[in-house]
Amino acid sequence: MHADADPDADGAVEPRLTPRDPQPPTGVDPTRPRAADWVVTTDVVFPHHANTMGTLFGGRALELLDINAAIACYRFARRTVVTASTEPIDFRAPVHVGEIVEVRSRVVWTGRTSMIVRGELIGENPRSGERRLATVGHISFVALDDDGRPTPVPPLLVETAEQRHHHAIGERVREHIQRRRAHDPLEDA
Repeated sequence: MHADADPDADGAVEPRLTPRDPQPPTGVDPTRPRAADWVVTTDVVFPHHANTMGTLFGGRALELLDINAAIACYRFARRTVVTASTEPIDFRAPVHVGEIVEVRSRVVWTGRTSMIVRGELIGENPRSGERRLATVGHISFVALDDDGRPTPVPPLLVETAEQRHHHAIGERVREHIQRRRAHDPLEDA
């Protein structure tokens, strides 16, 4: 019998579960600027993803964007992240049942512990290849340490014209978040 196995009542051998080896420290150096890459995911719109018009349900689009954006943050900070807020997300064009959905996300702004991600959802007709930007928006995330507390993230390395443009939009999104949190009309009700 193998040393790391135990027989069960029927004599079958089951491997013994052993504690995982200690994991190396998580995250990256929060003082060293890092580049952010696009994270791209593809899917297909099936009937159970559609609204009564036969197009991608908005809630499903938001789910795809949120998951993809979280992966962009995980890869950037190498930390657990949580969604802090969804910012303006515009549904610009429908994506029909049977069409391909491509979701692209990239960190475009970083604060001390937070990140803002630009998300784009592109619809593609699988027969013609015609592609259109269907949804675009921003989602804010916070990085967490192993105890679930906010933890620093690296500064964002911004080099290209597109990165500078998206970073400037990310800064405006952050300013909007701060203004909204400074005076929340729902708190005054």
